Order: sequence, then structure tokens, then C-alpha cells
Amino acid sequence: MDGDVDIDEPALVAAAQAGDRRALDQLLRRHQPQLWKICRRLTGNDADAGDALQDALIALVRGLPRFDGRASFATWAYRVTTNACLDELRRRRRRPIADDAHATAPDRRDDRPDVASAVTDRLSIDAALAALPAEFQAPVVLRDVLGLDYGEIAAVLEIPAGTVKSRIARGRAALARTLDEGGNRDTGRRRPTPRS
Repeated sequence: MDGDVDIDEPALVAAAQAGDRRALDQLLRRHQPQLWKICRRLTGNDADAGDALQDALIALVRGLPRFDGRASFATWAYRVTTNACLDELRRRRRRPIADDAHATAPDRRDDRPDVASAVTDRLSIDAALAALPAEFQAPVVLRDVLGLDYGEIAAVLEIPAGTVKSRIARGRAALARTLDEGGNRDTGRRRPTPRS
């Protein structure tokens, strides 16, 4: 490979499957920002997201020889990453509570009120997402964070599109209730809701 950024994805996948390390690196770098978004939102904190992303990237590399192209590489990568996140969440449930203390600590790099409010809102959304059952959490994140359409989410999660729509609606409703309850309890103002 000559490192050409414009090379199309199927060619990158084929080159990576043939053992081209630069193609593999380029393929993973191309998708890593989206994979990080999935991990960050599903796990709710940077430490667990980093672990899940690392596990996902390892699984992608190990599974690439078996990738058959029936779905797009992105769809397959999202599925692998979502599964890595769900595995990380299961591991987290088995850890002592003290290990997750970092998940709720706000980022204090800037104490201006608008930044503090944004951090508080972000923590509220992360906590509300973390409280959702996995069956609702993954579809909501894939739709509202990554902007995938219902068909893509159905392919990633390997469930019917109608089920995706139902889980997103139920997940959003649960998020809205949680955020509204948190906003009324904390400050009397409504918290932001994820985009539709």
C-alpha cells in the first residue's frame, strides 16, 4: 500500500486481509472515532470505554480474516464494538463499587458556568444512559450518537428494524423520565434530552 487516503474501503479490507499492515492501520484509524463514540456512550466513562475500544480493536483484527463482506465493514465493526462494550459492562457489574467512582467525577479543567453546566449535563446524560437496560441502550446510542438509520442498527444488533424502532422509542422515553426526574430533583430545571 502506498498510504493513499482515498483508497476505497473494500480495497482496504482486502489488502488488510492479505496481511498489509498499513492497510489494516488505515482501516482501523478510519473507524476509530465512531467506535470510540459507541464505547464512550455505552460504558459511560473514559476508562471503561478505553478498555472496550481496545478489546473491540483486538477482536476486529483477529476476526478480519473471517470477515466475509456480507455487511459493510462499518456495520461489522459497530457490531463487534457494541459486543465489546456489553462485555465490559458485564465485567463492571462484577467489580466492587469503588472501581467505578471515577465514572461520576466531573471534568474540572474549566470552572466557567457554561462549561460546568455542560459537564453536569453530560454526566446526567451518561448516568441516564448507563441506567438503561442494554437492550435499549445500544440502539439509542447507535441512533442518537452515531446517527445510524434503523436498517443499519438492525444489521449491527442483528434484530428486526421494527424491534429497533420500538427499543429506541422505549429507551428515549426512559431517558427522558430519568433526566426529567434528575433535573427536577437537582435544580428544578429540565435536563437536555438526546436528539431525535
